[in-house]
Order: sequence, then C-alpha cells, then structure tokens
Amino acid sequence: MKLTGATRLFGIVGDPIAQVKSPAVLTRMFAERGVDAVLVPLHVAADDFDQFMDGVKRLRNLDGLVFTVPHKFAGYRHADDASPGARFLESINVLRRDRTTGRWHGDMFDGAGLTGALADAGWEAAGKRALLVGAGGAVSAVALALVEAGVAALAIHDVDAGRRDRLVAGLSARSSTTISLGDTDPTGFDLVVNVTPLGMRPDDPLPVDVEKLTSGTAVADAVTAPPVTALVQAARDRGCLTVTGVAMHAAQTGMLVDFLLG
Repeated sequence: MKLTGATRLFGIVGDPIAQVKSPAVLTRMFAERGVDAVLVPLHVAADDFDQFMDGVKRLRNLDGLVFTVPHKFAGYRHADDASPGARFLESINVLRRDRTTGRWHGDMFDGAGLTGALADAGWEAAGKRALLVGAGGAVSAVALALVEAGVAALAIHDVDAGRRDRLVAGLSARSSTTISLGDTDPTGFDLVVNVTPLGMRPDDPLPVDVEKLTSGTAVADAVTAPPVTALVQAARDRGCLTVTGVAMHAAQTGMLVDFLLG
C-alpha cells in the first residue's frame, strides 16, 4: 500500500505486542475496502497506559484503537460511551473516534469471536454445559457471549477470585443460565474454553486436566501463538473437536473492521 499524509491511523495496544497478527490483517482489509488507513502495533506498559491514552487521543488523524492484554479493563475508562455488553463487562477491546463529534465509542468482540468460531466449526452452544478458564477482560466477554448463545450451564474458573465472583453474580442476575464456580476439572462439560495466557510459552502448565477430557468435549483456546497450543494438541489427541485462537481471532476480525470504519 502507499502511505500518504492523508492516511488514517489505527493502533493495537498491548504488553507484550510482538505476537499480534492484526496489523497486517486489518491493514489489508482496510485496503480491500478502499480505505487509506493502517493499523500499527503500540507497545504500552500498564503503568504508562493512562498517560499514553491522554496523549494519543489528541492525534487528529487517529480514528481508533484495538486493545489486547492487559488493557481491556483500563481501555473502558477512556470510552465516552460503550455498547450495553461492554458496559456490563466494564471492558472493551476496541475504541472508535466519531470524526464528527470527537467522542470515543467502545465495544467488546472477544466473546463474539469465540461463538462465531464455534459456529463455523459446526458446534451449537444452546443447551450445553461449558467450563471457562480465564484471566483478564476476555473471560468476562466470553462468559457473556456463551450465556447469550444459550448455554444451559456455565462454570467459571478465574485466578482473580473477586472478579470471578462479581462476574458470576452479575451473569446470574441477568440470565436463567446456571452459573457456578469452576476449577480445572473438565469432567461433565460439553465445552472447555481457555482464555488465560497459558500455552504461549513451551513450559506453561496446561490450564485444565487434559487426562479427564473425553472425545465428546469441544475445546477452544484463545492463545494465538503458537497456533496449535499444548491444550489444543492434547484435545485433538483425545478426539475432541477443537477451535484455535487463530480461528477465534479470524471470526472477530471482520466485526472489528466494520466497527472501526463505522
């Protein structure tokens, strides 16, 4: 593509950031839609995030930001308004500037990426039992998406007990789905979802007890690098249907582009 002084800017903000695939993918999709824009990686530590946001939002040619670990809760604080789901979650993974009003609108598509990828794989969530092992903003988004997709029961295991308990209480108040506290035992579940960072490094422990997986359990892992994690490989070895982080990311990419371009 040809960069000019009129090229519009979008950024993806995270720590770490080297693992993300979005800059090339979204920049190509902008070009395919005839939009002169680029998405650039922005490495910002948590301690610097608020100061970074105060400055970057002043850029007149910046139209939006995508947030990855660990900035999804912090990003919400910088939205002037947000979707109902994002307000419930108090978390976003994308922020778009209205070029007419200058206001910043936030939304969350992590959960939609999971349910979209499951649907693409032929797996129906309605009436099923799901175990969600998570950390950070993504676990809340995925939990809400699974509830909205109609799971009959959802067990949540989060390293942050306070956040987990608030999420369980909030989901229970707005849904007839049975919401409970989970652990790392996948016995009895139709779906197991990992949204922790476990699996990014070769020496990471497995997020669930894979010895207790059966072939009737679907397994989804939000980690995108490596594309086939130890959890996904262990699940495949046991005959499970699997959904990778790459597939989840691909499912939400079109949604992100639609949102960013308004």
